[in-house]
Amino acid sequence: MRNSPDDVEVWPGSPTPLGAHWDGTGTNFALWSAGASGVDLCLFDPDGTEHRHRLQETTHQVWHGRLPGVAPGQHYGYRVHGGYEPAAGARYNPAKLLLDPYARAVDGDLSLHPALFGFPEGAADGANPDPRDSAPYVPRGVVIHDSFPWDGDRRPGTPWADTVIYEVHVKGATMTHPDVPPALRGTYAGLAHPSFLEHLRSLGVTAVELLPVHHFVSEPHLLRRGLTNYWGYNTLGYFAPHAAYSSAGSGGRQVTEFKAMVKALHAAGIEVVLDVVYNHTAEGDHTGPTLSFKGIDNGGYYRLRGGDPSRYTDYTGCGNTLDVRRPAVLALLMDSLRYWVTEMHVDGFRFDLASALARSMHDVDRLSAFFDVVHQDPVVSQVKLIAEPWDVGEGGYQVGNFPPLWTEWNGKYRDTVRDVWSGAHVGVRDLAYRLTGSSDLYRSDGRRPFASINFVTAHDGFPLADLVTYERKRNEANGEDNRDGESHNRNWNGGVEGPTDDPDVRALRARQVRNHLATLLLSTGVPMMTAGDELGRTQQGNNNAYCQDNEISWLDWKSVDEDLSAFVTRLVRLRRNSPVLRQEAFFEGHEIPGTGGTRDLAWFHPEGRQLSTGDWFDAGLQTVGMYLDGRGIRHRDQRGRPVVDDSYLVQLHAGPAPVTVHLPGPPWSDGYEFVLSTEYPTGVPPRPAVVAPGPLEMPPRTVWLLRVHRRP
Repeated sequence: MRNSPDDVEVWPGSPTPLGAHWDGTGTNFALWSAGASGVDLCLFDPDGTEHRHRLQETTHQVWHGRLPGVAPGQHYGYRVHGGYEPAAGARYNPAKLLLDPYARAVDGDLSLHPALFGFPEGAADGANPDPRDSAPYVPRGVVIHDSFPWDGDRRPGTPWADTVIYEVHVKGATMTHPDVPPALRGTYAGLAHPSFLEHLRSLGVTAVELLPVHHFVSEPHLLRRGLTNYWGYNTLGYFAPHAAYSSAGSGGRQVTEFKAMVKALHAAGIEVVLDVVYNHTAEGDHTGPTLSFKGIDNGGYYRLRGGDPSRYTDYTGCGNTLDVRRPAVLALLMDSLRYWVTEMHVDGFRFDLASALARSMHDVDRLSAFFDVVHQDPVVSQVKLIAEPWDVGEGGYQVGNFPPLWTEWNGKYRDTVRDVWSGAHVGVRDLAYRLTGSSDLYRSDGRRPFASINFVTAHDGFPLADLVTYERKRNEANGEDNRDGESHNRNWNGGVEGPTDDPDVRALRARQVRNHLATLLLSTGVPMMTAGDELGRTQQGNNNAYCQDNEISWLDWKSVDEDLSAFVTRLVRLRRNSPVLRQEAFFEGHEIPGTGGTRDLAWFHPEGRQLSTGDWFDAGLQTVGMYLDGRGIRHRDQRGRPVVDDSYLVQLHAGPAPVTVHLPGPPWSDGYEFVLSTEYPTGVPPRPAVVAPGPLEMPPRTVWLLRVHRRP
């Protein structure tokens, strides 16, 4: 790439597409800004020398120009001119170098310096802009050439009902993995390394849900405390893979490495779902830095507070909210989604705080423009769409209220399962809904059980080992005096707070971990596991490790619980081989013709009778049997043939003392084979292969999976 002298000719170029696009002989630059009075394109030499070029052309609010000879690898940014009137919502300041929202690659770190901010120190509400140049302290865009040998790549296309999701952090997955070369640990290449792929394959997961990989930066308040944003929910570039996760460097090679990771995962039969953060950006509130959107068109990108446009409407708890009601912002979101599907070959998205995207004037709106555009888009509508169906604003909790096409993180599933295994007296009525796909939430609008993404833990909160060990969070390392993180975690520590050498408490906690996992993987819906839960990972009581880029958050490959890993692997395999455990249609509870009176779904009291109306409202009932008849499966195979499977009795007992359960006899069963019991470390029971119907003592806090036997 040749240096660009200050007087280089800038051709008119084209207003489309937005961003920087190399055509083989030069690069077209296009930036949307409705309120700017002028835009400077800034090109940087390898030594940091800056060359500014005024873009003379503007078409439909897009500033554009083509520079012959500018090639891939060129670093660039923008300086946008206009009025600086925070009270009117205008924050233009050409002293601040701004990242192109459409940049395909980003290079450079964010360095804490007063020049990051559009206002002088201590004058966030002042009328004068800060004159210091921010260029030495901010990341820059990189011109790339979108090319990659995708030959042979095949998307797995796993049906929703067959999907098992593994939520994982790109860096944390392999930072301590002994079989991943040190230079690749914590990178896209590390995640694609054969040793980690083999773990995913042997576990049986079908999709990884990656914590944010859009390029992000750390908040100034974390940098001041010597911390960084580890999770990545602080996006700055919606088209660029996070540069720090690249082993190959950040001059554009991170794009190629990301694509190679996707291709390797696909070859292993694993889909790639991205956790995306389109609800807010890294620029924070009115006291935050000016890095991109705020300086390009503050009022055009963000929701400003009615009556006081110097402030931001904050539905996210992160200082600002992107205004998806505006065509340019909605176009940015959709262009980004399409890019990651068509160019990066990802298989779906999980939308962080999705309710914020669906707000019209104030309320969350099922008919919002966001839903309309997603539903009609021929690319985005065809991939997996997962909503985190809440935000922090009034009325933001919308579990069960997203429209068809969407699946949802089912927060009610998490809460119910945690309540049950913590010993709370909540009865079994809500549990029955959660075990069978949450028909109370997803059936009325035509969705299916796989609309429910079932989970017990996620990145946000305790990992499973800590959920059964700590009732009180221990977040002091975050530097917020333990004020951050959820204080009510719906959990039980087994009677002792924190680590203990008591063998009985340790055994109880291990069983409780297995109880949560067995419940999750035996439930109808789509299970999501959190990476490390199958290994016994702990965060030492920290339930908000968003700023812990260290051993607190990374997977610990030196202390793997082999029995637990074998238990999870066995459960996932059992689920994969048993259609009755992954139903595509909701249960009806109807009698199955020719079976003598059995139903596709039935619920049993420990006394052996079917639950009565009174039982459903008995808050003290902590034991229930869920009968699943494999002859009553309502979906058919791809050739239209009935699907028939074994029948099972799932027996759950959350009480603290043993209980006698009466296993139902004919017509339900002539005998039962113990397939799994959580009282044993690997789930394999040393019991007789088959037991007769009738009374059987069930240990406290246990899940049994019993295969039904019938006489010929």
